[in-house]
Amino acid sequence: MPRRLNEQVVVITGASSGIGRQTALQFGEAGASVVLAARNETALHEVAEQIRQHGGQAMVVVTDVAQWSQVEHLAQQAASTFGRIDTWINDASVALYAPVEDATVEELERIIQVDLLDMIYGVKAVLPHMKRQGYGTIINVGSVLSERSVPLQAAYNAAKHGVKGFTETLRMEMKHHKTGIDVTLIMPASINTPFFNHARSKLGVKPQPIPPVYEPKLVADAILHAAQNPKRTIHAGGAGVMMGALQRISPRLTDRFMLMRGNMFKQQKTDQPDDGQDNLYAPFQGQGRVQGDFSSKPSLYTRLVTLRPGWQLV
Repeated sequence: MPRRLNEQVVVITGASSGIGRQTALQFGEAGASVVLAARNETALHEVAEQIRQHGGQAMVVVTDVAQWSQVEHLAQQAASTFGRIDTWINDASVALYAPVEDATVEELERIIQVDLLDMIYGVKAVLPHMKRQGYGTIINVGSVLSERSVPLQAAYNAAKHGVKGFTETLRMEMKHHKTGIDVTLIMPASINTPFFNHARSKLGVKPQPIPPVYEPKLVADAILHAAQNPKRTIHAGGAGVMMGALQRISPRLTDRFMLMRGNMFKQQKTDQPDDGQDNLYAPFQGQGRVQGDFSSKPSLYTRLVTLRPGWQLV
């Protein structure tokens, strides 16, 4: 069984903003020792200070997760400082909103590097430490788009499908070899974070999440739950469950629904001009934040079904 949260050493990538930031703060409030990784050093130190104010321990390791050497260094720093790694959370991601024909090869490669290879690097970096311990929890943050693709996000869709596939293979191998390592896939629906403010857009306008939109705390709650109650998969947001179910029933019907009156194209566009700023190759500087600029709703499905101890639907 995993340690209690106040006894855990937790590594979180993408900890400067959005879901990663909210998750780090909640682990800190629970008394965990939190290792914070991202590219924005100022934002990471801000999160670390908030954790320390609540009595938790925090360490900052500035990391570009698209670089294997830096991710390997992150794992070594965490293990040497705290003596072990109980939970490792792969959360970092970037986005490009553009039709395939408008995206450059370099942009597509960068999305795959940050959104898929970062997770693979994280797993490879932490596995030796967890195998020596004889236990541990790896939590990979995928997406509802791990099950069903949408237009205008081809590389992100591909990366998140890859996250799901890699996670499933890893889970089976860990169970087969009786390593004591648990592997969980978190699949959020649309979440109100700065992810959309930070995305590169070639749509002429700023992008937005597909409604309905949920708060980052919903995903953070799911991650903390998985850190103590290992599960195969946790959906964060009932809309994601419905989209996945529709895809399994009829992919063709799902295509038609998304293409009807251009719905899935329109729903991803705001009416605000794009400001030309993004974090695809370089981080935003200065303070980070958890919430984005969109209205959100609660998810009774997630709280009443998927976060119940012992409950496992998928």
